Parts: sequence; C-alpha cells; structure tokens
Amino acid sequence: MKEERRGGPPAADKTLPPHVIKPGSPSFPRRLRTYFLTGIVVTGPIGITIYLVWVTVAFIDAKVTPLIPTRYNPESYLPFDIPGLGVVVALVGLTLVGFVSVHLLGRTVLHLGDRIVKRMPVVRSIYGTLKQIFETVLAQSSTSFREVVLFEYPRKGTWVLGFVTGATRGEIQSLTEGEMVNVFVPTTPNPTSGFLLFVPRRDLVTLAMSVEDGIKLVISGGLVSPEASVEPLRPDLAATHRVDGREGVGG
Repeated sequence: MKEERRGGPPAADKTLPPHVIKPGSPSFPRRLRTYFLTGIVVTGPIGITIYLVWVTVAFIDAKVTPLIPTRYNPESYLPFDIPGLGVVVALVGLTLVGFVSVHLLGRTVLHLGDRIVKRMPVVRSIYGTLKQIFETVLAQSSTSFREVVLFEYPRKGTWVLGFVTGATRGEIQSLTEGEMVNVFVPTTPNPTSGFLLFVPRRDLVTLAMSVEDGIKLVISGGLVSPEASVEPLRPDLAATHRVDGREGVGG
C-alpha cells in the first residue's frame, strides 16, 4: 500500500483530459467572445479597405469605360468585363494631359482657356477657388498639411491638434502682430470637416508626428496614438510652451 503524501499541496491530477477547463481559466463562452472580437479587429480593416477600393474602382470604371471607343475597348472582344480598365485609362489620360500641359503648346492652350473662364462672372469665382485649392494641396513645392501642431484652444489649458496650411498673408497678416499662420483644425471622426484659425506662430508647438499619424489620431478620437517622439520638431517652441499645465501659451 502506497504511502500518502504528507504536507504541502496535493499533487496535480495529471489524468484530466486536455479539453477540461482548469480552475481560474476563462470560461468557454468568454473565450469564444474573445476570439470573435479578435476576428473583427483582424478582418475589419482589411475588409473595409477592400470594399472601399472595389467601390472606387467600380465607380471610375462606370464613368470612364463608356468613353472608350468600341473598336479600342478590349471588353468588346471579350465575354467578360475587365475590372480596373477605367482606372488605367484615367491614369494614362491624366498623365498625358500633364505631359502636354508642361510644353509650349499645352501652356498656350491652358493660358487661353484660363483667360476665357476668368471673364465669366459666376464661373470665374468657382474656378479660381478650386484652382487655388488644388495648386495648394497638390503642388510639390507646397508645405501644406506637412506640419502637425498643438496649441491651446478654445481656452487656456485645453489643447487641440491642428495642421498648418500655410503662412497668413494679405490683410489679415497686416492687421495682426507677429507672424501668423493658417491652421486647419479637423473634427472627429470626419477630418474632412473642420474650421480655419489664424494663430500666432509663437503660440504653436510643432509635433514630430507625421500628418498621417495626426489624421489617424483625429479619426480614432484618440484611440490610436502614435509613439511618443524624443523631442518635437521645434524644441525652441516646446521649451516655452509646456503642456503639463504649469506653463501656458505666451508664458
């Protein structure tokens, strides 16, 4: 007869089958819930991205493909549609327009068309505004939306994230003291809407995070935060603008 083990905790029962849940481990329904939520987190971004890409491609195809002459449309000779054909044609067409625009003949035609449009009473206002926006956002020499800043708004001690869109010029700059900059403050979770503020450069704390990280932070409502950098892009400003509440703007 074997001796009973004296003292200490009882020996673990190694005869339990592997599917039996040990005491203290999550219950089976809770584990299923965890697996389900993990699946959503993993597949959600991928699925939404694929869906948005597919909708965009289908929309461009529906608008561009009918413009292709039948004799040059490969879908006329095939029993199926070619996804992305309209996108390819649009990219090639825009590239050709850009190529022609930078040469003498293209510049002449564009200049003539620009002068004609600017003589139209209502159209010239819309055209001028849109042209300025596109040139500002898409020009390679532009620094718009290249700088993420932090400043106190709407009151002292409350901070907001914004994007510098350029230096303030014209009447606004002449009527204010110091260097002013245009700052776009986006809304959450839709960063395409927001409002424009004219802020003194000295009141801004320039962050090291990229514009993409800043947009992610806005869209997620603060849930997705970029890793903290060692120092901001403008340490001279950060030294005079503390965000811990002990030193405020202009202190």
